[in-house]
Amino acid sequence: MFAVLRTGGKQYRVAAGDKIAVEKLAGEAGDKITLGDVLLAGDGGEVKDAAGVVVSAEIIAQAKSEKVIVFKKRRRHNYRRKNGHRQQMTLLRIVAVGAEEKKAKKEAAPKQEAAPASAEAAPVADKPAKKAAPKKAAKPAAPVSE
Repeated sequence: MFAVLRTGGKQYRVAAGDKIAVEKLAGEAGDKITLGDVLLAGDGGEVKDAAGVVVSAEIIAQAKSEKVIVFKKRRRHNYRRKNGHRQQMTLLRIVAVGAEEKKAKKEAAPKQEAAPASAEAAPVADKPAKKAAPKKAAKPAAPVSE
């Protein structure tokens, strides 16, 4: 079974046993993680419903990718800048691709009875409710003299 999953803004086609390098994920070497953002799942040539499919993986190592050289230059201005960058990445080994394990449902708690209508159970209001102030009438416009 294979799955197409999204992590770190990129998409990967994975199957059980594959090793992939993705954007840095939290965790240390040996930790087990689940990747739930599955876009597509299938088995052989058939495409299956991706809802509820989870990819479980194991972190092999936290590493850095190869260095990328960033070189800026403006002609005829003696402007040159050279920088390097190494992106953080996580190496993953895909352990399993499959349906999400169904968690045991908690036993339904017995429903509480409706609150009694007696005066003792009802909350007592400390202050009387405020009444809305009456609206003031608009002043008539002054007559215009010519």
